[in-house]
Amino acid sequence: MGIFQRLRGRSSPAQPTRGEQRAQTGETRRHLEEFVRSRVGVEAYLEPATRFIPPTVLLIASSGEWTRRRVPDPSIVRGLADGLAVPVYDVRLVGYPQRMRDWNERVKRGEAARSQPGPADPGAPEWGTPG
Repeated sequence: MGIFQRLRGRSSPAQPTRGEQRAQTGETRRHLEEFVRSRVGVEAYLEPATRFIPPTVLLIASSGEWTRRRVPDPSIVRGLADGLAVPVYDVRLVGYPQRMRDWNERVKRGEAARSQPGPADPGAPEWGTPG
């Protein structure tokens, strides 16, 4: 730990405080609930943490439209999915569905429906990937 990190009182400069984590969790929960309510046939796919990114959940509708959010704990996703009657899969075991790749191709070609918000949601608080 460097001296400046000690002075700030955090082990990692990018690590949010507990209050910030709670706010982010609430925002993520609201976004996921809205996605499930406004789409048909939504399934959840848990993605494992990497060295630099915490675990994420990927929600994919039957149309292939999708959204991804960071989650502090995968158990939050399982509880939310149970409440919304959404199946949960481990992406390491089942992979990504073809409909997601098809959706990405349609978006790339500009053929995705413009009337509903797509994965490139400008309000998405993510790291440069579609919403």
